[in-house]
Amino acid sequence: MVTAAAGKYPPVSAYDGSARARRTVAADLDGTLLVSSSAFPYYFLVALEAGSYLRALVLLLTAPLLLVLYVGVSEAAAIGLLVFITFAGLRVRDVEAVSRAVLPRHYAAGVRADTWAVFRGCAERRVVITASPAVMVGEFVREFLGAEVAGTELETFPSGKRFTGRIKAVLVGKKKREVVERLFAGGDMPDVGLGDRESDHDFMAICKEAYMVPTNRRAARAAGEELLSRAIFHDGRLVRRPDPAHALFALAYLPVGFVIALLRVFLNLPVPARFVRHTYRLTGIRLAIRGTPPPAPRPGAPGSLLVCNHRTALDPIIVSIALGRSVTCVTYSVSRLSTAISPIPAVALSRDRAADAARIAALLEKGDVVVCPEGTTCREPFLLRFSALFAELTERIVPVAVEARQGTYYGSTARGWKFLDPYFFYMNPRPGYEVTFLPALRPEETCVAGGRSAVDVANHVQRVIAKELGFQGTVLTRKDKYMKLAGNDGIVAAAAAAKAKPN
Repeated sequence: MVTAAAGKYPPVSAYDGSARARRTVAADLDGTLLVSSSAFPYYFLVALEAGSYLRALVLLLTAPLLLVLYVGVSEAAAIGLLVFITFAGLRVRDVEAVSRAVLPRHYAAGVRADTWAVFRGCAERRVVITASPAVMVGEFVREFLGAEVAGTELETFPSGKRFTGRIKAVLVGKKKREVVERLFAGGDMPDVGLGDRESDHDFMAICKEAYMVPTNRRAARAAGEELLSRAIFHDGRLVRRPDPAHALFALAYLPVGFVIALLRVFLNLPVPARFVRHTYRLTGIRLAIRGTPPPAPRPGAPGSLLVCNHRTALDPIIVSIALGRSVTCVTYSVSRLSTAISPIPAVALSRDRAADAARIAALLEKGDVVVCPEGTTCREPFLLRFSALFAELTERIVPVAVEARQGTYYGSTARGWKFLDPYFFYMNPRPGYEVTFLPALRPEETCVAGGRSAVDVANHVQRVIAKELGFQGTVLTRKDKYMKLAGNDGIVAAAAAAKAKPN
C-alpha cells in the first residue's frame, strides 16, 4: 500500500475495503464524490432560481473568463469571481430554499459509485471538504451522504439577510488541511482521504491513507436508492443539469419557447375537444392514448369519476382531450385566474369533507369528473398517498395513468408562479403526454357496492396506477412536499383566506 506519507497516492480503484476497518473519512466533493469536477452548473442554478434570468445570463457569459482564471491564475481567484456574480445581493433565505429544493436532485444524480462506496463504508464519521459554499452544498451533503460539511463561507451584510458576494476564505489547498486538523482536533486524523486534484494533497497528506480519484466523465454513478435519501420532491424549472451548453440553450430558447407556448395554447383553445389531439400533433405536442376510455354519460347513466395521478396542472385538460369530450375538474388550492382561463370547467374544493363530497356527487350527475387524489404534482416515479374522499362517492371509478414528457423545462413548481406552469410545459421543444385508461373498478372493489373501506379503495387505485406506470407508491402527502420545498402547507393565499374567513 502507498500511504499519504510517501507523497504519492494510488487510485481509488486500489482501495480494499476488506483489508481493515476504516471508521472516518475526509473527501473533496466536485470530481471526487461527484463525477463532474465542475461546480458551475450548481452556481448557475442558484443564479437562476434565487436570482434572475439576467443574473444567470451574466454568469454564463462570464464562463470563459472564469475558466481562464481557474487554469491560468488560481483556483481561489476563479471561485471568488464566481461567488460574487452568483451571490452578490441575493437574499439568504432564497439561496437556502434553492439549496434545499433545487440543488440536491442534481447533485444526487452525479454521485460517483466507486468513491461513494469507499466514503459510505467509513460509517463512524464522514466529512466533506469543498471549495463550494457551505450554504449551497450543506443540505445535500447532510441528507444524501450522511456527512458533515466544511465549505467556503460567504459574507453577509450586517442584517444577515443578504449576501455581499465576498468570501471569508476560499477553502482550497492549505485551508482544507487547516479545516481537517480543526475538525479532528483530538489528533486522530481521518482513516481515509479522498481527492481528485493537486490542491487536495494538503489535507490528504495528514490522513492515514489517501486515494486519488481519476477524472472519468463516464464513471458509473451511484443509483438513487444507494444514497441515504431519495430526491422524491424537488423544485426548479430546468429538467437537466445545466452544463454550459445546456444552460446556453435553456436561456437562449426561453423567449422563443414562450412565444411557441402562447401559440400552442391559444391556437388549440377554440378547437373542439374531439379534434384537439390532431391539432396537438400539428403544433409539435405528442399525445399517446392507450386503453379503453369509459363511455360518455347519457340520460340515466351518470358520469364516471376519472381518478388519475398528478404530473402537471394540465392533467385534467389532457384527460379531456384524450376522451374527446369535456369533463369537469375538481381541485384544491386553485387560483381564480386558473379557474377563469381553464378550457374545461374547474371547480375548487373547500377542504370541508361533507361539502366537497356533496359538490362532487352533484357534478357526477351531470357528467364525467376528473380528480387527482394526490393533491399535488410529483415529478419523480413515485405516487403520493391518495386521499380517500373520492372512493366514497360513486361505484363508477376509472383509474387513469398519466405521464408527462418534459425535456427542458418543468411544467410544475412549488415556489414559483403557478399560473406560468402550463406555459413552461408547452415551452418544451417536444412536450408530450401519455394517457392510459385502465379498466373501471368492479362493483365489489368499491365502497358503494362492495362495502370496502374508502382507504382500501384509494390504496387499491394507487397500486393499479403505480403498476401501470412502473412507479412506487408512498404514504407521503401534499403537505410533506410543500413543507420540504417551500416551508408552507401549499394552500394558495386566496384559498387560505377563504378558509379562515368567518361565516
